[in-house]
Amino acid sequence: MTRRGLVGGTVGVAAALGAALGVSGRYGLGDEPDEERPAFPRSFEGAMPSFDGATGWINTAPLSAAGLRGKVVVVEFWTFSCINWRRQLPYVRAWADRYRDRGLVVIGVHTPEFGFERDAARVQRAADAMRITYPIAIDSSHAIWNAFHNLYWPALYFVDARGRIRHHVFGEGEYDASERVIRQLLAEVGDRSAGGEPVAVEARGLEAAPDWDDLQTSEIYVGAARAAPPHDAWSTTGAWTIRRESAVGDEAGARIVVRFHARDLHIVMGPARAGAAVRVRITLDGAPLGAARGEDVAPAGDILVTEPRLYQVVRQPGPVRDREVELQLLEPGLEVFSFTFG
Repeated sequence: MTRRGLVGGTVGVAAALGAALGVSGRYGLGDEPDEERPAFPRSFEGAMPSFDGATGWINTAPLSAAGLRGKVVVVEFWTFSCINWRRQLPYVRAWADRYRDRGLVVIGVHTPEFGFERDAARVQRAADAMRITYPIAIDSSHAIWNAFHNLYWPALYFVDARGRIRHHVFGEGEYDASERVIRQLLAEVGDRSAGGEPVAVEARGLEAAPDWDDLQTSEIYVGAARAAPPHDAWSTTGAWTIRRESAVGDEAGARIVVRFHARDLHIVMGPARAGAAVRVRITLDGAPLGAARGEDVAPAGDILVTEPRLYQVVRQPGPVRDREVELQLLEPGLEVFSFTFG
């Protein structure tokens, strides 16, 4: 999958644009086929909505649509546990750095998917850890999301100096084309220095591009609201409580297994009780991870889960094939939200 969608979200401008114009980006199983998109901004997709619904701001005083007139704006919808957004982030960060002094303003709108992402302090820590220096609107009530009628993480809206949305990208990909859109919108207001090669990005860890050729498993949610059948892609043994957004392991020794075909496995998880830490042992096809352990796994094959976030568990160095990963709780209280792949 190259994007997350809000299940049950309001269908509005973004959905209509997607249907009429073709939703952009590279899509995974069960999504729309790829479509070529023009590498120039569309004439007009509507006026940029207000940011008045922000519940807070990071890296800036509050911004307004009116106050941004005269600037080219890229509005980026994100949420810090989303792997699709993490893989887009290096490009957005690089655009903000390259074009900031030429009239570009990037605004990251953090709209939470899971309840733990509503915490402004967690958003601040995530922004610091991910080296985000451009303005961030905290949208914990989904007010800005709804004003844009947005449906996806990540989503990019490209706004000209007159405040008009001229282009959009839903999902990952189209980075060179998106940068050309930025350059053209800047050229429309007189910038003649925005040529040259596209930004050079060296993405590592969670931000590295997925192995698209071998990515055959879509994101798996385990909460009651969106869970796949446990007998299909995932299953549990021992005592577990299924909540709306998550599954909580209630005893030491409880296990959860996920089956997938992809190079990378990431898990959105955290301790069920604030301030706690839960140690989890990871095995791959019944054996230690070895060279396939992700960046969050200790050499011994354990993860100490101390906060709710995205953890990289597996990155396979060799040929990709069908795999089974088991998490065994060494203490009770692990809360698992979703499995994502790359």
